[in-house]
Amino acid sequence: MEITAKMVKDLRDLTGAGPLDCKKALEQHAGDMDKAATYLREKGLAKAAKKVGRATNEGLIETYLHHNARVGVLLELNCETDFVAKTPQFRELAHNLALHIANMSPRYVSREHVPAELVEAEKAVQRKRALDEGKPEAVADKIVAGRLDKFYQDIVLLDQEFILDDTKTVAQMIQQAIADLGENIQVGRFARFAIGESADGNGA
Repeated sequence: MEITAKMVKDLRDLTGAGPLDCKKALEQHAGDMDKAATYLREKGLAKAAKKVGRATNEGLIETYLHHNARVGVLLELNCETDFVAKTPQFRELAHNLALHIANMSPRYVSREHVPAELVEAEKAVQRKRALDEGKPEAVADKIVAGRLDKFYQDIVLLDQEFILDDTKTVAQMIQQAIADLGENIQVGRFARFAIGESADGNGA
């Protein structure tokens, strides 16, 4: 069945989980709101989402240098306390995120960081493409939305499938760490450097 925006919103209101997690939960449970909510609670994502608004003034700077010394990453990963910043799990998360950035080359931390003019330009390209394919305007709009998701997955860190476990997005991996460690965790910013390329990626 089709998962509507209202269904996703209702599940978010019920659990406090993120929109991507709510949509996936509904898809996995054929739109059954109760089963999807139970699933999210079992995974700890609902609990984790409630921590997202907390201030993250601690953390660490992680560095990663690829084995051939031609690709490097600087990553700022933030949490709430110095205690959590020193835990092996937090340090492993920072390392794995830096490894992911080195290999997958995201340009932005989240969708909110993508410049509006870049998004509008992509929408225009995809809309023209859909219309050129002979799609009616109403259908073209839906196609554009789907292709825009793919656009975000290519350039946004949190939307990408995690390189070490492609069943999860980077956002879901971070949410799981929030649930496990009991603190809000945020990617502050990052920079990826590659020989022969200009620096890309940003945080704030």
